[in-house]
Amino acid sequence: MRYKKYPKYKDSGVKWLGEIPEHWKIKKFKYLFEIRKRIAGKLGFNILSITQQGIKIKDIESGEGQLSSDYTKYQYVYKGDFAMNHMDLLTGFVDLSKYDGVTSPDYRVFLLTENKADAHYYLFLLQMGYMNKIFYPLGQGSSQFGRWRLPSDAFKEFLAPFPPYQEQIMIADFLDKQITKLNILMNKQKKLIELLKEKRQVKVDLAIKDKQTQFKHLKYAVKQIFRPVNRVSDTEYEALGLYNRGRGLFHKPLKPEDELGDSDFYWVKEGDLILSGQFAWEGAVALAGSDENSCIVSHRYPIIRGENNILNTEYLWAYLTTKEGDFLLNENSVGSAGRNRPLNINTLMKEKIPVPSIKLQKEVATIVKMEAEIKKSIAASISLLKERRNSLISAVVTGKIDVREFNE
Repeated sequence: MRYKKYPKYKDSGVKWLGEIPEHWKIKKFKYLFEIRKRIAGKLGFNILSITQQGIKIKDIESGEGQLSSDYTKYQYVYKGDFAMNHMDLLTGFVDLSKYDGVTSPDYRVFLLTENKADAHYYLFLLQMGYMNKIFYPLGQGSSQFGRWRLPSDAFKEFLAPFPPYQEQIMIADFLDKQITKLNILMNKQKKLIELLKEKRQVKVDLAIKDKQTQFKHLKYAVKQIFRPVNRVSDTEYEALGLYNRGRGLFHKPLKPEDELGDSDFYWVKEGDLILSGQFAWEGAVALAGSDENSCIVSHRYPIIRGENNILNTEYLWAYLTTKEGDFLLNENSVGSAGRNRPLNINTLMKEKIPVPSIKLQKEVATIVKMEAEIKKSIAASISLLKERRNSLISAVVTGKIDVREFNE
C-alpha cells in the first residue's frame, strides 16, 4: 500500500503485459538484443552453469551434475553477457554473467545492443519471464521430459516494455535495494536451519559416544517396508522425489495411473525413512511427514523403519545425515562413472551402525521432530518472502507501480 500508480496508462497491445504507463514504449527483443554463438574450440576456461540461483562456475573435479565429454564445443560467455537455459522453460533460468568462461552450446548467449536499454532492468524482466511462466506459452518440445524450449524466432519476436532509459535505471536500482532486504530476511531464516542442524548433529555425536552404545547390523535393527500400490485406472497419484544433501522430499505433480510408467510403486506413511536408490550417496535420505501420507514412491526408493524397542527411525535418519552415515551410504553406492552410483540396499543392511540406548535415541528424535516443525514454519515464511519478491519485481518492471519518487 506504500506504492502508487503512474498518473496515466495505455493499452500495451500485449496480452501478458496489459496496461503500461502512457509514456512507455514496446519493443521486440530483436531490437534490444543480439544472439552470439562463439565456440571456444579449446580447453582452459571456467565452465559456467546456469542455475536458478544464477550463473555459477562449475566444479568439474567434483563429478557432481551433468558433465560434458568435450568442453571444446562449449561457447564463450564474457562478463556482462546474458546467458539463458532456453532449453527448459520449466526449471531453467537466465542471468547476467559476472565471469568470463564457457557454457553449453545448447544455451542461448546474447548481449544488449540498444544503447538506451539498461542491462539490469532487462535482467529483472527476463527473470520474471521464467518466474511467472510468461515465456512458457511460446515454448516448443516436450514438457513431460523437461524440454520445453524457447525457439530463437519466438525470443526475437517477444514484445517487452521499453521505459525511458533513466527510468529503467531507477527501477533496477529500486529493485536491487528492496530485494537485498528480502534476501537478508531469507538468509536469516536459512541460518536458523543450519543452527538447528548443528544442534542435532551434536546430540547424535554424544549419543554415539555414550558408553552404553552398541553396534548392530542394520538388518537386525530395521525392516524394509513394502506397501504395494494396486493401480486403479482413472485415478491420479502423487509421487515423491528426494533432494540431495538431506534437504528432504518434494512432491511431484499429480499423474493419472496410465502415465506412471512401468515402475512398481509403494505407499508412503508418516514416519517412513525413504532413501534414493540413485542419489543416496549424495545425502538423498528423508523422513516422511504428515504431508506425505498417501503419497507414493517407485521401487527405486527403498523405505525402511526401525524395529520397535531397538532402533528409532528418527535417530537413524539423524545418524545417516552425519559424516559417518554419509560414508556408509557412499560405500554402498557403487557405480562405473559420474553420478551413476545406485545404492545397494542389501549390502547396506549388512553394515553395523551405532545403536544408543532407547532413552538417548528418543532425545535425538525429539530434536529431529522439533527441527522438522521449525523448518516447516521457516519454509512457509521463505515461500511468502519469495512471493513478495516475485510480485514486486513483476509490478515494478511492468509499470504497475511508480517508484520514481519512492522514499524509504
